[in-house]
Amino acid sequence: MSVIAIIPAGGKGLRAGNADKKGVATPKQYLRIKNKELIAYTLETFQNNKLINRIIIAAEPNYFDLLIKIINNYKFTKVKLIVEGGETRQHSVYNALLSSDANDNDLIVVHDAARALLPDAVLTNSIKVAKEKGNALVCIKAKDTLIKAHKFVDEYLNRDEVYYVQTPQIFKYKDLLKAMNKAFRENFIGTDESMLVQRIGKKINIVEGSVFNFKVTTKEDIELYERLVKNSNN
Repeated sequence: MSVIAIIPAGGKGLRAGNADKKGVATPKQYLRIKNKELIAYTLETFQNNKLINRIIIAAEPNYFDLLIKIINNYKFTKVKLIVEGGETRQHSVYNALLSSDANDNDLIVVHDAARALLPDAVLTNSIKVAKEKGNALVCIKAKDTLIKAHKFVDEYLNRDEVYYVQTPQIFKYKDLLKAMNKAFRENFIGTDESMLVQRIGKKINIVEGSVFNFKVTTKEDIELYERLVKNSNN
């Protein structure tokens, strides 16, 4: 059984507010933080994890040259392929999946390029759970009071039954492929892979995530990330 990481990195990152002097936005995954691209931190975690066999990146062709430079600079030898990203995250993951040369029971580990502080222990544990149970979805349990509202409070939700979904999300190749094929046949675009796999009747196993495994999306997220890595050894 091979363990193949797919890193969708095709997003434009416009919400991060990271435009240059000419008004052209740099996708957040390529921002340099502490003299290192954000995606390089992400790739480093997967490169160093002993359970990961190879890595596929889905990205916009305009950034292929930069990715190749990053891969060479940091000696990310597990990155075996860069494929063109699609119109949505779902399309990007699908393109990578079709190019993966995976066997039915190989594990596909999908992880956001902009979740660059994924603890190795979380990655390792999620892979082990997926090997044992067939899939794994990394989540953290809600801690705050949660409400459902439209300008005013409609109702309070039971936070014991609410989780924040993160990545990695891990599935057998045959299950993820079946789920994606079904979604595209039905013109369904999900927000993540677990939503698609649940639609083919699979029960999804929850694995504990980490508050550090947040997705860099806004300008505030970038500032938080910079503070967290400021005194690190990365």
